[in-house]
Amino acid sequence: MNYWLFKTEPNTWGWDDQVAKGDIGEEWDGVRNYQARNNMRLMEIGDLAFFYHSIDEKRVVGVVEVIAKAHPDSSTDDTRWECVDIKAVAPFPTPITLSNCKADPRLAQMALVKSTRLSVQPVTADEWKIVCEMGGYVT
Repeated sequence: MNYWLFKTEPNTWGWDDQVAKGDIGEEWDGVRNYQARNNMRLMEIGDLAFFYHSIDEKRVVGVVEVIAKAHPDSSTDDTRWECVDIKAVAPFPTPITLSNCKADPRLAQMALVKSTRLSVQPVTADEWKIVCEMGGYVT
């Protein structure tokens, strides 16, 4: 299993919106960055990801699961863009902020800390474990 992080603007699509979709989940559409798209192409069904609210919050608020592999993004006719489908798994008991991550030297190499603008990022198994422990999330 691989781990990821999906960033979203909570006023556009937030955790409550994701939860409301239930087990049918939702397409992670609208991504127009090649590196983020390529990350989605690497995802497998069952991979887990942090759901991260950007902008003012800048915090991990939940865990989602990939439920459909990369496929054409239905929000465009441009065949270059693909997306995966995700569903909510659980909220984070204690949301973990970007500041929390930056303050922990074990996370110094985490993509979230090093390239905060990328909307779909890989997370290593060690980083996943550390952030889950910080937030009180038991896998």
